[in-house]
Parts: sequence; structure tokens; C-alpha cells
Amino acid sequence: MSTPARDALDDKVNQVFAGKCVRKDLVRAVKVGANVPVFVLEYLLGKYCASSDPAAIELGMAVVRDTLANNYIRPDEATKAQSKVKQKGRYTFIDKVKVRLVGNTYVAECVNFGSNTLRISDNDVHAFERLLTGGV
Repeated sequence: MSTPARDALDDKVNQVFAGKCVRKDLVRAVKVGANVPVFVLEYLLGKYCASSDPAAIELGMAVVRDTLANNYIRPDEATKAQSKVKQKGRYTFIDKVKVRLVGNTYVAECVNFGSNTLRISDNDVHAFERLLTGGV
């Protein structure tokens, strides 16, 4: 991968906005071959590749690719993901989560995971109210 020339402003942005700036050239590099929403890529790249050090960026890119391969669920992989949860009892994955109120109980839907009857605590719903407005 060819890295574009960096300057003092790039370094300053990385320093001041650590974890929040995203290099769009890296988004394009990962997007090729990955069927993942751009906001997921940008979040991971901002978290792991917010650096001006080429070695750190390469390590971060490896973490991003590994995270996507192991944790992002495509809709056609719902049964595979459900099986992992069954086998391990617990599994961390990346998916869109929506919440609705059924009677007195909050119920979550994980869109790509293929389940719309997951229990979610009141505390989590109140901590992340965007769950109630279309999902996160």
C-alpha cells in the first residue's frame, strides 16, 4: 500500500483528535473486498490507525482486518454467528442493534445476527438512548 505524503498538519490532527480522525485512503483500501458499512470501517480505522507512523498504521490495518474477519456478521452468516454464541456461551460481534419496548420489557434486535427477541437491560437502553431511535 502506498502511503500519501504526510505533513505537520496531519501529525497535529492525529495528536489533537487521536482516535477520531480517519484517513479516507485507508477506508478505500479496506473497503475493497470487505462488504462492511463505511461507518464501521471509519470507526475501526479511527481507533487503530490514527497515527502518522507507517509501522503503526500497518499494525492497525492488521487489527482492523482481523476484527472484521472475526466479528462482523454479514446477513448470510447469521446461523454461523448464532452457532458461535451457542458453542462459546458468549461472543462479541459487530451488528446493528435496534430496541423496542414490548409491554414493560425492552427487547433488542440484532439485524444481521437474525434475532429480534434478545433481552437488553434497562440500564443499557438508558445509557445508549440512540438504540430507541432507529438503532446503533
